[in-house]
Amino acid sequence: MNAAVITRHGDLDGLQLQQVKVPEPGPDEVRVKVYACALNRADLSLLRGLSGPGLREKRLPVIPGVDFSGTIDAVGDEARAQGWEFGQPVVIYPGVFCSECEYCRQGEETMCDHYQIIGEEMDGGLAEYVVVPARNLLALPDSSHLERVAAAPATYTTAWRMLFTQGGLQPGQKVLIVGVGSGVATAAATLAHRFGAQLFGTTRDPAKAERAKELGFSSVLAGYERPFDEWVAQQTGGTGVDIVVDSVGARTWRQSIRSLRKGGKLVICGATSGDVPEISIREIYQNHRQILGAPCGNLREFRQVMGLIIDGAVTPVVDEVYSLGNVHSAFRRLASQEQFGKVLVRP
Repeated sequence: MNAAVITRHGDLDGLQLQQVKVPEPGPDEVRVKVYACALNRADLSLLRGLSGPGLREKRLPVIPGVDFSGTIDAVGDEARAQGWEFGQPVVIYPGVFCSECEYCRQGEETMCDHYQIIGEEMDGGLAEYVVVPARNLLALPDSSHLERVAAAPATYTTAWRMLFTQGGLQPGQKVLIVGVGSGVATAAATLAHRFGAQLFGTTRDPAKAERAKELGFSSVLAGYERPFDEWVAQQTGGTGVDIVVDSVGARTWRQSIRSLRKGGKLVICGATSGDVPEISIREIYQNHRQILGAPCGNLREFRQVMGLIIDGAVTPVVDEVYSLGNVHSAFRRLASQEQFGKVLVRP
């Protein structure tokens, strides 16, 4: 089969199109014929060999691709006994977990003692076929959903976790989304607007600021000529926002914290600009503010948010769709940070 394989860390020369053996499923696994795979910042980090605190060691070679959908192509015996059949359209939860540790028993699969991610520690969706555990599958009503759900698993599950589980979002609250246009930012905006939040955003790109109006933003600051926390204060009558969604990291943390009202929450899922911010501890505790992490959501949250997408209540934003043969262009598009929404690859 055709697959995009990371053979070494570094630039795009380390991502090669190869012919590899079609994988065979184990007893509790299925093989999925991939319909579409969405790129994430994690794919770029894996290619570049990002390492450090909080990051698990990765092995190479590996087929990247965390978010994908497709149809079942082969079924292991135990998976068949669970009711899975050839030809079923499915979307895949990207976290692999043991189901037995303390955290799994609590329903917190991403805290699993043996946690892995499809497309990082094991082969992912940038290929014609991929083998996954049957317990990671969510059946779709029909194949018409395959493209839009491919854009959603990690990104929208993470956004759901940040906003609702960690952030406790309520209708009418004010939400600031830093870095409008990224996958998780558009996911958070779509979900927050759907549930009645008032949205504010920041971006370096005036074109993205204009497009953000389609997602329900009240106002978007384009460019960073002045600290955006000053702009937020102006927009909110000096009170600040209830929740800040920030996956940018070190470059924006201080302003994100200062944008919060008293008792507000900074919810985080990434560190694109670095993981060592310069902040004031006093600005946090003196104002009863909180910083809450959400690397992804659990299986229950995945099913909740995917249900909204399948029902049409929420529509993921897709930027561009590339062929697998043009996967280098897809990676360049993501690396440029010019995309608005998710970049998809079709085998």
